[in-house]
Amino acid sequence: MTKKALENAITVIMALGGSTNAVLHLLALAHTIDVDLDLDDFERVRQNVPHIADLKPSGRYVMEDLSKVGGVPAVMKLLLEKGLLHGDCLTVTGKTVAENLAEVPSLTEGQEIINFDNPKRETGPLVILKGNLAPEGALAKMSGLKIKKITGPARVFDSEKLATEAVLKNEINPGDVIVIRYVGPKGGPGMAEMLSITAIVVGKGLGEKVGLITDGRFSGGTHGLVVGHLSPEAQVGGPIALIKEGDLITIDSETQELAVNVSEEEFQERAKDWTAPEQNLRGILKKYARNVSSASKGAITD
Repeated sequence: MTKKALENAITVIMALGGSTNAVLHLLALAHTIDVDLDLDDFERVRQNVPHIADLKPSGRYVMEDLSKVGGVPAVMKLLLEKGLLHGDCLTVTGKTVAENLAEVPSLTEGQEIINFDNPKRETGPLVILKGNLAPEGALAKMSGLKIKKITGPARVFDSEKLATEAVLKNEINPGDVIVIRYVGPKGGPGMAEMLSITAIVVGKGLGEKVGLITDGRFSGGTHGLVVGHLSPEAQVGGPIALIKEGDLITIDSETQELAVNVSEEEFQERAKDWTAPEQNLRGILKKYARNVSSASKGAITD
């Protein structure tokens, strides 16, 4: 388990358009094995890896379809041939990645799921955003979206439940930016997946018409202009905790900016009136909330 091995994992995830959860998991895994890995490493790898898989939720196919034409090993073989994998990494077979892949059949001739020459994106879809709303970083999955940026008024909710009710009551308008906070590692506690709310937004026909930001996370099935993992999170007084209804928020995947039109001085004034919501926690959840770190570090607990 080396940094090169983790870079291989990031490469495959970017090529296939994998879940944002991979960022959390790999950061935490790297910390556990004392490998220096951070968000900048994801961004560095992303810039060199095209998104080549036409897979759901943004594409036409599912993983079973990919399996029938060679699966992940065949994709890795292609990535190695293109010079995007570290072939010298040792694996659990006792052989290197390159030695393992030498024995793997290539992708089936004529298959349409993986296309290196005409990728869905020239760079990977898991984009790190920063700005005055996420000084430590935030994460968006930009695959299959026509809309690349949005600036709109904040619609602020302190739980997924409240946001869901507003969407179901048709209280969210095109151009709005939904804010769901206090659902981060400490606030959740445990970073709930915002899958249902994003599915409802898409079902209401707003998938390409609104933005959504949260200090929580998403599942691999999430689709839309959504940004998660905002760090620092609301529970510790991060900028997302200080947003007010109507503040203008900009999500820009091209400049990788996540910002709100609130000055630093205004943020400082708002912070004076802010206190962390009381959490009625006991036992392991209380210990977890007390010990867990920022999502930008993998939500580790030591």
